[in-house]
Amino acid sequence: MKSPIRLIVIDDHDMVRRGLVAYLETEPMIEIIAEGASGKEAVELVHKWNPDIVLMDLVMENGTGIEATEEIMKTHPGCKIIILTSFYDDKKVFPAIEAGAFSYILKTAKAEDIVSSIMKAANGENVIEPKVASVMMNRFRTQEKLPHHELTEREYDVLQCIGDGLTNQEIADELFIGIKTVKTHVSNILSKLEVADRTQAAIYANRNGILRKKE
Repeated sequence: MKSPIRLIVIDDHDMVRRGLVAYLETEPMIEIIAEGASGKEAVELVHKWNPDIVLMDLVMENGTGIEATEEIMKTHPGCKIIILTSFYDDKKVFPAIEAGAFSYILKTAKAEDIVSSIMKAANGENVIEPKVASVMMNRFRTQEKLPHHELTEREYDVLQCIGDGLTNQEIADELFIGIKTVKTHVSNILSKLEVADRTQAAIYANRNGILRKKE
């Protein structure tokens, strides 16, 4: 028979925490080894008990869930932290995930879903609440584009030549295009990159790693 999952419950709302503990204690495969009410306590309890999983609230006094998650991951990277919170805005979601949270579920979840997320975490499966997943997808879709993403393929070629230090005539000869066309491309590049001259364009390209290495 498999050993029970050793779990710590962290929530600063006493009634919420007690309710969670009372319900989870009825699960034969979950062993509640400790509980706490702050991020600081979470870090201390993990150091003391070395749990398999921590069920972690986010917004707490005396150390947030994000701060605690980051600290725990430094010393106990094998511990899986499940965020259980009411918040699903990107100001909470992304810092929590970046800190090392394994799963992210909301307090509106059914009790059996919370149990399921614990079981899945023990088996290495992440659980991301649908509302949270939606926030994450929207964030990726709306990520700000960098100026050079607006360049055409030919403008990339001209920018490469600028980075190589070629004059307009040399660019025209290199790309087999007219000098007027080169000037138009250079003007468009400066406008799109929001830089004042060719030197700044070359610096921008170098900083953003978009220049091809010379063979």
